[in-house]
Amino acid sequence: MPGSSPSPRVFGPDSPPRSICLLRLSALGDVTHVLPLIRTLRAAWPEVALTWVVGKGEHRLLEGLPGVDFVVYDKKTGLAGMRAVRRELKARLGTAARFDVLLQMQVAARANLLSALIPARVRVGYDASRSKDLHGLFINTRIPDRPGIHVLDALGSFCEPLGLRQDRVEWDDMPVPAEAFDWARAQWPDDCRPVLMISPCSSHVRRNWYPDRYAALADHAAAAGWRVVLCGGRSDLERQTTDAILTAMRHDALDLVGKDTLKQLPALLSRAQLLVTPDSGPMHIANAMGTKVLGLHAASNPKRSGPYSDRRFCVDRYDDAARRFLGKPAADLRWGTKIEFDDVMALVTVDDAIAAFERRRAGLEHS
Repeated sequence: MPGSSPSPRVFGPDSPPRSICLLRLSALGDVTHVLPLIRTLRAAWPEVALTWVVGKGEHRLLEGLPGVDFVVYDKKTGLAGMRAVRRELKARLGTAARFDVLLQMQVAARANLLSALIPARVRVGYDASRSKDLHGLFINTRIPDRPGIHVLDALGSFCEPLGLRQDRVEWDDMPVPAEAFDWARAQWPDDCRPVLMISPCSSHVRRNWYPDRYAALADHAAAAGWRVVLCGGRSDLERQTTDAILTAMRHDALDLVGKDTLKQLPALLSRAQLLVTPDSGPMHIANAMGTKVLGLHAASNPKRSGPYSDRRFCVDRYDDAARRFLGKPAADLRWGTKIEFDDVMALVTVDDAIAAFERRRAGLEHS
C-alpha cells in the first residue's frame, strides 16, 4: 500500500516490468514534457504495457499516442470520477491485480488522492524537496534530488529508479493527424513571408503580458514584412485579450483565436517561425513541434519552465521580479518559486520583446 516499502525487485534494461502506469493529469505543457519519457520507456522495453491516467483536456491533445492506453479523469467529477478510474483500471488489469510500477508525476492533492486508488508494487514519486500535499505518503520510491533542473528533466528522471536513463529528448511521436496539418496549411497561403504567431494568454492570469505591448511587437514584425497570426482558446479572457490586441494594432493580423482544436494546435504552431507567448501550454507544444519561442518571463523562471530546446529568444525578467517583489535575487529563491504578483509582467518591456524578435529575425536572414 502507499507509503510501504516496495517488494524486492530490480528493474533494468534486461529485466523490464510487465506494466507501468503513469499518473500526470495536467497541464498541457507538462504532459508534453512527458512524451520524451514515454519514448525512453518504449525504446528500452518495447513490450511493456503502458497506461496513462490523464486529464480530460490533455487527453484531447495526446489521443492516439502510439503504444499508450489512456484512462481519462475529469477533475469536475471529483471522488465519483476517481472511483470510476479505479474500476476501469481494475477491469484492464484483470488477473494481474496491480501494476508493476506507478510513476506518480504530480504532487497536487487531487493527484495524490487519485494515486491511492491505483494498485502498484513500486510507486515512484518526487524527491522530498519537491513533495507537497502529503505526496510522500502515496509513494515508496523517489526520483533523484537534483535542484536547478528543467521540469522536463525532472519528469524524465522518473525512469531512473527503474534502471534507465533519459539520454535523448525527442517528440517525434506527438500524435498530430494529417488532417490537422491540412487544416493548418489552409489558413494562409504558402509564400516567403515568415510568420510571427502570438498566443497571448496563460491559464495563470498574472503571467500574461499586456495587449498594447503585444500590439507594438506585432506592428514591428508586420513592418518588417512578417505575417502576424493570433491563436488561442475559446475562453472569454483570450477573446477579450485578442480583441484588444487587434484594436491597438496599426497593421492587419490573422485572427485564429478559438478556431482550432487541440489536435490542430500543434500543426498550426509548426507553421510559425516564431511564437510569442507567456509561460503556457502552447510554448511547450510549439517547442515540441520545432518552432522557436519568444517566451515572456517574469512570473516564472525560464531556466525551469521555458522552451526546453532553445531559450535564446526568450525575455528573462525573473531576477528583476524576485528583487522587486520578494526582496532577494532569483538565486536565493527556492527552485520553482512563482512570482505571480499584480503587474509583475510590466517588467517585460516592448523593447525587450523587439530585441528578442530581432535576434530571431537576424538568424533567419543569415541562415
